[in-house]
Amino acid sequence: MTLLTNISELLRPLSPDETFEGIELIKLCLSFGLNFLMVWIICHFLYYPKGRRRDYYFTFILLSVAIFMMIYLMNGSQMEIGAALGLFAVFGILRYRTESVPIREMTYLFYLVAISVVNGSTDHMDLLEKLMANVIFLSVVWGAERFALQRKVGCKYVKYDNIKLITPDKSQELKADLEERLGVKVQRVEVGAVDFIKDMTMLRVYYIDNSNRLKTVDHMTNLKDDNAFE
Repeated sequence: MTLLTNISELLRPLSPDETFEGIELIKLCLSFGLNFLMVWIICHFLYYPKGRRRDYYFTFILLSVAIFMMIYLMNGSQMEIGAALGLFAVFGILRYRTESVPIREMTYLFYLVAISVVNGSTDHMDLLEKLMANVIFLSVVWGAERFALQRKVGCKYVKYDNIKLITPDKSQELKADLEERLGVKVQRVEVGAVDFIKDMTMLRVYYIDNSNRLKTVDHMTNLKDDNAFE
């Protein structure tokens, strides 16, 4: 008797409230799936091949999920847009404070937050509009990575010990020496601060880079060991 009662309960027509809740659950699943798919495509196929930073990959995925769920569940709340803008402000000011986040990673962070906010908003957009917005987001970042931002020239900061070669008349000798030491094709060299007491100078070396991968270590100006060149 109990089994028949349970079966009849499952087969009974849904009330308007239950139907509405079922539709909302389907919308949540579809919106979440769309957001996660877009974020994963951007992180896995556009960001990671050049950046190779698994820590940021992990951060981007989890942060996008958190932002999406927060915006979606606060739908109709007056805090919704304020919370989204507040997140931009917090990350822009703090920049995580634990380390200096590279510009490329910060840009991707803001970009993925924007995507998650759009996908989490339910008031004025249907699923088709969200899909079109995501296609635009994806197309822009793909075009930027594929064409506009391809890096052909790399840059290294070098502490250099042969200051006799930094004069303009010996620029070719300086390039040859750097190419031999660094193993790269030097395009041009900029001379920075010079320490005549220690015979040291700081150079910014631009070189031909065919790897098409970002090297954040190239922008380090100091070594952890301050006495490394003494």
